Amino acid sequence: MTPPEARQTPQGSHNWGRWGEGDEKGALNLLTPEVVLASLGAVTEGRVLPLALPIKGSTSSPAPTTVPHLRGRPLPQHFMSVDGADYAAGTRPVGAGLRMADDALIVTPHGTTTHMDALCHMWAGDALYNGHPADRVRSYGATRCGIDKAGPVVARASFFDVPARRGVRHLAAEERITVADLESCGADVRPGDVAVIRTGWPLAWSDSPEKYWSGQPGLSAEAGRWLAAHDIAMVASDNSAISALNPHQGADESLDDDLHLLFLWRHGIHLAEMLWLEELSEAARTHFLFIATPLNIQGGTASPITPIAIL
Repeated sequence: MTPPEARQTPQGSHNWGRWGEGDEKGALNLLTPEVVLASLGAVTEGRVLPLALPIKGSTSSPAPTTVPHLRGRPLPQHFMSVDGADYAAGTRPVGAGLRMADDALIVTPHGTTTHMDALCHMWAGDALYNGHPADRVRSYGATRCGIDKAGPVVARASFFDVPARRGVRHLAAEERITVADLESCGADVRPGDVAVIRTGWPLAWSDSPEKYWSGQPGLSAEAGRWLAAHDIAMVASDNSAISALNPHQGADESLDDDLHLLFLWRHGIHLAEMLWLEELSEAARTHFLFIATPLNIQGGTASPITPIAIL
């Protein structure tokens, strides 16, 4: 095992040690009871909007043509025991002529559905966020910084609807969201806020999968640093990687500018990707209550989530 003093540590601004040497929760520590209670003040209408894409099993529907996803990623598999054609031989009796159908679901969250990244999802050198040893991430799961360490997220959201601000349907694939773009959205960002970023890119899927796969708009490195400097608790976006993607579905930024390293590794800021934000955009709200609960997957690098906005 690499001794702690020999592990790679971030240069410049970071949150390592801020909440103690053993911390695995990262910036979600900002969501103290006082901050959560104050976030309830963002609710003025009582209207609830879901912010998740549907999970459609590729075994039982034409999901590859109907749900945005990264090319080549294994889509969710949905099996049912209704007619015996999938994972079990028919429905099972529960008494007095009643029948019951069962489900089995296999989901690989990254790139296929709305999900939340754990702090163990990406790292540099021999250390995870906060200096935890990277060799704790194994085939059986991560015993440090897994998604099970995150817990539920209840926070005020600052909404950055960049396409609406620019007066376009969605950003272009090659575009990067700048600090000026974020500032123009008028959000009063407070410590502990969840930054919700709309690019509109899921709408490109309705034009064609090829257009969706031609690249993706996303945050610039400068905008990412601006958000981290505002002490946000989490970043959530409707694109697939928070940062922009090239046509090969990779990032062009250097390691110093890589947003997954900036947020997850340096600052312990969890990420949520592939949200559906179109109805939220129509509501034209800058702040609202954001709630998301990852599954308690022991050692998971991510979890599907169904985030909601309470306006």
